[in-house]
Amino acid sequence: MRVHVVSDVHGNAEDLAKAGEGADALICLGDLVLFLDYADHSRGIFPDLFGVENADRLVELRTARRFDEARDLGRRLWAELDVDRDTAIEAAVRRQYAELFAAFPTPTYATYGNVDIPRLWSEYAGPGTTVLDGQRVELGGLTFGFVGGGLRTPMRTPYEISDEEYAAKVEALGDVDVLCSHIPPDVPELTYDTVARRFERGSRALLDAIRRTRPRYALFGHVHQPLARRMRIAATECVNVGHFASAGRPFALEW
Repeated sequence: MRVHVVSDVHGNAEDLAKAGEGADALICLGDLVLFLDYADHSRGIFPDLFGVENADRLVELRTARRFDEARDLGRRLWAELDVDRDTAIEAAVRRQYAELFAAFPTPTYATYGNVDIPRLWSEYAGPGTTVLDGQRVELGGLTFGFVGGGLRTPMRTPYEISDEEYAAKVEALGDVDVLCSHIPPDVPELTYDTVARRFERGSRALLDAIRRTRPRYALFGHVHQPLARRMRIAATECVNVGHFASAGRPFALEW
């Protein structure tokens, strides 16, 4: 059995369409939407609406962790644009989802990232795509558990939930062979982004579940340039499956 795993697709529909080649199934761990590309500030919903110069400024403020100033910039730009913010963003997200979900091979098993909008997925997921969040599926004799979304941060991305709600989804999985999530377990080497020079939020509930239930693998994304891409925690191989938007290559799991 061979499964390919991707995360942090961020608009890369071209490579996504090839990601399932040679595999029995594709797993996607979220963040399909591209709001702003930190490597190329000309790409994404934000620069499409407000231009590259404003995207440069927003990245500068966020990277410096000046989140209040970043939000002030956003409020000013939206006021000047004089359109309904939610309507404009949803229309842009819908355009991206239409292209990205059409690129998924059959079968695909997917969960949400923190920048995704879960309520829209049911409109775009075809019969070959199974969406899972706090749920399990068996593939080739192994049980895969899925936990979507992220924890609350000053970034205020669309699908951030409380630690308690997140932990309840992890608990609902029980024992699994492969633990699939968008965010990593709360381990410094796995949560520190070496380019952004900051810690992203990892989950203590995931870490506790790994230590308690000892799955074969814990697979995740979210941190684009982690200090460590993989490490063992007791019996579990923890793997950041990569920033697919830039790498364009899936992680292959074979058994």
